[in-house]
Amino acid sequence: MILTVTLNTALDVTYRVPELRPHTTHRVTEVTERPGGKGLNVARVLAALGHDTVVTGFVGGVTGAVLRQLLAGIATPGGGHKAPRGTITDALVPIAGTTRRTIGVVDAATGDTTQLNEPGPIVTTPEWSTFMDGYGRLLREASAVALCGSLPPGVPVGTYAQLIREAHAAGVPTLLDTSGEPLRRGIAARPHLVKPNADELAGLTGSTDPLRAARDARRRGARAVAASLGPDGMLMVTAHGAWRANPPRRLTGNPTGAGDAAVAGLLSGLVEEVPWPDRLARAVALSAAAVRAPVAGEFDRAVYDEALARVEVTEHPAAA
Repeated sequence: MILTVTLNTALDVTYRVPELRPHTTHRVTEVTERPGGKGLNVARVLAALGHDTVVTGFVGGVTGAVLRQLLAGIATPGGGHKAPRGTITDALVPIAGTTRRTIGVVDAATGDTTQLNEPGPIVTTPEWSTFMDGYGRLLREASAVALCGSLPPGVPVGTYAQLIREAHAAGVPTLLDTSGEPLRRGIAARPHLVKPNADELAGLTGSTDPLRAARDARRRGARAVAASLGPDGMLMVTAHGAWRANPPRRLTGNPTGAGDAAVAGLLSGLVEEVPWPDRLARAVALSAAAVRAPVAGEFDRAVYDEALARVEVTEHPAAA
């Protein structure tokens, strides 16, 4: 199974309005609620690709109870296709605090999304100890682990580095998808793959050139770097080479879960041991298909199949 870690889970609430205008009252035409946080979104896409997943992290309060109820009853994303579907197992750790909400407001006129993210609950030392005990047990059965998203209050900034080292000791490959100081500390622990976007990579390395910055991130400890370039695709730099993948066409829609879908593509390629360029193509195709889905954690299967067949992957000179 693939393990996804979401320390700062969320109840994702999406509002749709005909047109979003500041300083006015809006009539909401549709409201959806989904279990959220980056790792939960990744798990849902992985399940749609046929992989069994386990989700762990923290959950609490009334919002957390709703999240777990939705997670237990959710249909795996990508409905309507005949591909095998994997399972999602809930291994979330209950805490006294209340799980945060993330609010997305989708403007139907433009397709743009405005996102509001709450900070998350405080995690106590005993709650953290309970999580670490469970994490160690879950690693024994994991084929890969994804460490995703922000850190809730009370969790040390070097937490992802600690979790990467624990996974290394268990012989489990790691993918890190975070930002800021947790990314900087995490890279030093030598994860197998990191997936920053261009701004996060520039903040880490000081370079605005994605290829140069990705190579710098590898020198800082990351064994491979997949840099998301938004609508311009993704850049991959590994010890074996460097590649750039572009989506076949630009798509309008909700980009909120596009990065999480890309992580699922990279993880599935890792455990299936497909070549790096094919992993990159899968990630870009899934990212494009997620833009066409109504909420994060889902993707449009027809768009994915079309995009995967047409993604262009070009090779850069070998990575330094």
